[in-house]
Amino acid sequence: MTIAAPPTRRDIAYRGFHLPADSAAGSVEGVAGDDERSAWTSPPVRVGFAVAEVVPSWTADTPDGCWIEVELRGWHDDAPATGWYRLARWAADDRAVRRTSIPGQRDGDAAVDTDTLVVTGATVTGWQARVTLHRPAGSPSGPVLRSIGAVATGPALPGPTGAPSPASSAAHGIVLDVPRYSQRLHAGQYPQWGGGGDSWCSPTCTSMVLAYWGAEPTPEHYAWVEPSGPRPVVVHAARHCYDHAYAGAGNWPFNTAYAGLHGVDAFVTRLRSLNEAEAFIAAGIPLIVSAAFRADEVPGLGYDTRGHLMVLVGFTTDGDPVLNDPYAPDDDAVRRTVPRQGFETVWQRGSGGVAYVLRPASVPLPPPPAQANW
Repeated sequence: MTIAAPPTRRDIAYRGFHLPADSAAGSVEGVAGDDERSAWTSPPVRVGFAVAEVVPSWTADTPDGCWIEVELRGWHDDAPATGWYRLARWAADDRAVRRTSIPGQRDGDAAVDTDTLVVTGATVTGWQARVTLHRPAGSPSGPVLRSIGAVATGPALPGPTGAPSPASSAAHGIVLDVPRYSQRLHAGQYPQWGGGGDSWCSPTCTSMVLAYWGAEPTPEHYAWVEPSGPRPVVVHAARHCYDHAYAGAGNWPFNTAYAGLHGVDAFVTRLRSLNEAEAFIAAGIPLIVSAAFRADEVPGLGYDTRGHLMVLVGFTTDGDPVLNDPYAPDDDAVRRTVPRQGFETVWQRGSGGVAYVLRPASVPLPPPPAQANW
């Protein structure tokens, strides 16, 4: 079948803050009591276009008993354009709080859709984030915010259709040596964290990329997995990415926050095309990408999905994407090559080009485009 290409003109902007280096850019407040709290509020981030969606991401350390809450609000000109919306109640483990998104937040200005703030009525041309850090009174140590950022996306704009994005040669013929993990080896495991099988694509991808960087959790961290099964690191990731309100392990920023616990810089953004993705592969950085498609849309991906995560590990010499697709019967079948135009379309249409970027701080990002989305 013929797949129409997505609009090629989209406004996307990412901005991140790293603490303590950027601490002075925002403001700090603290409250003492039975639950000792402090909060860091970012400065307003003006993006220069009408915003349709904002997706936050963060990295933090939360010692035993500690947790954080992440909020966003819209901004326009020199004033807030919406109230505050809670995007997450998060902790590294699942003992202090039930790690969760916050459903049911909707008004005339905006709504929360799991990990995304969706602007519905307000005029929004920027965003502001607030992270509240909680610790039990008298606790010897508290949570530490390492980074907070967000990607803002404008509405889809009309553009030429029917042609793939232009391919550059820098990444052609490069296939990164990312280990291959099958999510389907875990079918029926741990129903309290989504049950493996069809539902663990995101933590399986996150585990693959952490292993590529040599940053996967060590055996003492997953010794509790019993029986150990085919790959206990994936069980560890699924448990620690699980969103109790969403009832799944596919919350985008929960996966990057989990990755951040293992010493890598991690954030969620959106890319406009595979041409932008090629810059990451050329820099040695695999990407975790989210797509949605039907079984007959992309040769090599013969199944239906309303949203699925895969690792983009490289490109053929002709510019076709090479994937580690965890939806495979075994590890050997994880590697797949797919047609460029068809895959680019279902990635852009399915998630607006969502990508998780995971890499050690010592590995530089490629130079961003003029409208910076990383």
